[in-house]
Amino acid sequence: MTGGATSFMLDDAQRLDWLQLIRSDYVGPRTFRALVNRYGGAAAALEALPGLIRSHAGSRQIRIASRDDCARELERCARLGARFVALGEDGYPSALRMIDSPPPLIAIKGKVAAASMPAVAIVGSRNASAAGLSLTTQITHDLAREGYAIVSGLARGIDQQAHRASLQTGTMAVLAGGLDKIYPPEHEALAQAICEHGLLISEMPFGWVPNGRDFPRRNRLVSGIALGTVVIEAARRSGSLITARFANEQGREVFAVPGSPLDPRAEGSNDLLRQGATLCTRGEDVIEALSPLHERGGVSRSQLLEPADSAPDAEPLWDESDLFDSGQAPHSMAGLDLNEDSAANLVPAGDEIPVSGASLANRISGLLGPAPVPLDDLIRNSGVSAAEVQLALVELELAGEALRHPGGFVSRI
Repeated sequence: MTGGATSFMLDDAQRLDWLQLIRSDYVGPRTFRALVNRYGGAAAALEALPGLIRSHAGSRQIRIASRDDCARELERCARLGARFVALGEDGYPSALRMIDSPPPLIAIKGKVAAASMPAVAIVGSRNASAAGLSLTTQITHDLAREGYAIVSGLARGIDQQAHRASLQTGTMAVLAGGLDKIYPPEHEALAQAICEHGLLISEMPFGWVPNGRDFPRRNRLVSGIALGTVVIEAARRSGSLITARFANEQGREVFAVPGSPLDPRAEGSNDLLRQGATLCTRGEDVIEALSPLHERGGVSRSQLLEPADSAPDAEPLWDESDLFDSGQAPHSMAGLDLNEDSAANLVPAGDEIPVSGASLANRISGLLGPAPVPLDDLIRNSGVSAAEVQLALVELELAGEALRHPGGFVSRI
């Protein structure tokens, strides 16, 4: 169940079996694989599961997913114009098959051809600077010209810009919730546009609203689909660093764009460079490093970054069962900030997004950093008119928060 070049096709009954097994309590990817390997298939595993639960569960209540509920989920998927793809089937991203504990089933919507393209993940700050957004567009276009699809997490900021810049050339967005629960909600239109040339991907049930633990799960898929991950502007406690950590553990290339030491949005990416990530200032840096992998259709298996500190009480990514010893430990979230993407605390301190109703001046200030950026880039990335940007800059200059430079450049003080 670790993936490979051979593909197969589940029939309708088998697909329902797979869905029912993975939707059952305490059955994550690791337990799913152990059950299927032990009993020879999902149907046989479902038959054996009640006896295993009686023998090993003790006082813990373990629910086997309702077959009717799973059938309704399959119908809901079809009504949305999506489909479930099993590990090993055509349409399942080949690089994702190679990670530890790949999801047995993923729901996809859009152009399935995108799944066969070599991909690069681009992630970064939600409160991105204008310079970061411009560099994201530049790197994305460079990669697209060489035939790479872009994968990201549909978040605000860098993720959003990477998806938009690759809409016509191939992009994949991995969701933390169900395929019908776009997050953040304001990206509904972007998600629909992605489906026209790329894919939406989720391993979570339809109707699932994401919570804190679901975002690291999503991040492991973002890195797992890609041959390499590029981090552009990441604060020290950032979801982008979680993605980079997973990429490293999966043996994929990790790239980081250097930033000003005065900008908190660059602290995490600069730390990655100190730990051994590959310096990236343009798309060619990524293309040069990944070309050998692209040509042979493989993935790297090296680990360059320092290993994450482990904690004995680390919360696992899934509530896996202990019905038997599978001989493999699940992924854990040791050292990861689970609140960073949670609904209760969307962004850690120092990486905040503009709140609803914030003044235009605050919005423009959020796009500025210590490094001067062209005024044209600031206008383009702000989404408002040139006159409004100029007015906001006057307000920021009077407050001593912005500085104009020769040649039409602006920076934050």
